[in-house]
Amino acid sequence: MVAAYDPLVTETGGINNAYTGILGPLNSASDDCFAGGGGPNDVPTWQNWNNYSLNSAIGPQGGFWSSNFKGVSRCNTILSKLPNVPGLTEADQKRYTAEAQFLRAHYYFDLVRLFKNVPLFTQPVSVDEVYVKTQAKPEEVYALIEADLKAAVEVLPATVVAAENGRATKPAAIALLGKVFLYEKKWAEAAAQFKLVNGETPGSAGPYNHKLQANFGNIFSPDNKFNSESIFELSHTGNQGYGWGNWNQYKSNLYVNMVGARDYSGPVFAGGWGFNPVTTQLADALKNDPRYGYTVVNMDSLTKANNLKYNPSYQNTGYFIKKYAPLLKYRSTTGESALNYPNNYIEIRLADTYLMEAEALVQVGTDQARAGQLLNAVRARVGLPGVAATLDNIYNERRLELATEGHRWFDLVRTGRAASVLSFKGFQAGKHEILPIPLADINNTKLVQNPGY
Repeated sequence: MVAAYDPLVTETGGINNAYTGILGPLNSASDDCFAGGGGPNDVPTWQNWNNYSLNSAIGPQGGFWSSNFKGVSRCNTILSKLPNVPGLTEADQKRYTAEAQFLRAHYYFDLVRLFKNVPLFTQPVSVDEVYVKTQAKPEEVYALIEADLKAAVEVLPATVVAAENGRATKPAAIALLGKVFLYEKKWAEAAAQFKLVNGETPGSAGPYNHKLQANFGNIFSPDNKFNSESIFELSHTGNQGYGWGNWNQYKSNLYVNMVGARDYSGPVFAGGWGFNPVTTQLADALKNDPRYGYTVVNMDSLTKANNLKYNPSYQNTGYFIKKYAPLLKYRSTTGESALNYPNNYIEIRLADTYLMEAEALVQVGTDQARAGQLLNAVRARVGLPGVAATLDNIYNERRLELATEGHRWFDLVRTGRAASVLSFKGFQAGKHEILPIPLADINNTKLVQNPGY
C-alpha cells in the first residue's frame, strides 16, 4: 500500500529518470507562471510546455505517463493479491481495497485529463500484453474511475488518526468523485457530491469538520499541515537529510527550492533556482486582492528596499511564488539543504470544492442562492465583498484563490478558454488541450499518437 501511494509524492526519478512533480510543469503551461530557471534549456520538459513546442520526445509527458501508470500497476497488484493474503483481517482487507481503488481512480483521472486516450488496465499484465494493448475510449476510463470511487466511498474512514495523515478518507473520495463529475459535465451529480463535503451552510464546518482557515496564508505553512481546509494532502518530509546521490528517493518537496530566487541571500527567504516566475498578468490581477501578499513575492521591491540582490532567472518578471517559497526557517540543516524542504501540497482543499460546487450549480441552473453563498464564503474569508454567482466570477475567483496550485491549466482547458488565454504562449486549439503520448512508450506498441503530434 505504501508503494501504491509512492508515485503521488515522488518528484524525481521514475521510468524516465526526470523531474516528475506535477506543480512545476502545470504552472509553466498556464498563465500563472513562466518556466524560468537558468535558461531556455534548463529542465526542457517545463520549457517545452511553457512555449508549446511539445513533441512526442520532449515534454513533461514521460514523467506523467510513467508515474501514473506505475501507480495503476501497483494498485492492480494489490487488488489482485488482497483476497488471498493470510492473516489479514476483514476490516483491513476492505480498507486496503478501498484505498487501492481510490488511488487507481486518482492515477487514471490524471491520465485521462492529460492524455485523453490511454490504455485501460484493471489487473496485472505481462510485458508482452503491454505491447499489444490498445487505447480505451475516454468514457470507459471515466466509467472505471467512477466505479472505483463509488466503491471506495462506501468503505474509507471519515477521518484518520494523525499518524495516518495523507491516507485516503471518505471525504477525499467524495470530493474527487465530484471533481470527476465536473470534468464530465455531469453538473447535478457533481454538485451533489461536493455538498456532501461542503455541508449545508457554507462558511461553517461541514459534516467531516472541514472548515475554511481564518488566515489565508496559514493554509500553506509547514507548521499547519493537514489543517481544517485540507481534504486530500500529499505529505512531504524535510527529515531525510538526502543529497544528490538519492535522486530517485526524495520524499521532500523539491519544488520549494526550484521556485526560490537565484542567488538570493537575505532575511526570511532562502535562495533557489529561479523557476516558475509569476507572470505580470497574475501579479496585476492580484495586486488589489488581500491574497496577493500570500501568493506572490515582489522580489524586485524586496531587494531594492533592503539593499539586497538576486540573480534574475530566465523569463524573470521580478515576481515569485509565495505559497511554496523557500523560507529560511524550514531550510534543512542535514544533507543537501536545497533538497529537503518539508512543505506539503494540498491537492484538494475546501475553497476549491466550494468553488467547484458553485460552478456546477450555475451550470445546472439550480439553487443559485447556494452558489452565491459558496462563492462569497471564499471571498469573505479574505475580507472581500460579495459578488453575483456567475461563471465569469467563479472562474476569476478560482484563479485568484488557487493561483500557482496547479489547477489553472486544467481549468482553462476544461472550460474551453485555453486557446484564447494562452495564445501568447503558443497554445493551439485542437492540439494542446492534451499531451502527446511519450515517444518511448508508443514505440513498438499498438498505441496511436494523439492528434497534432
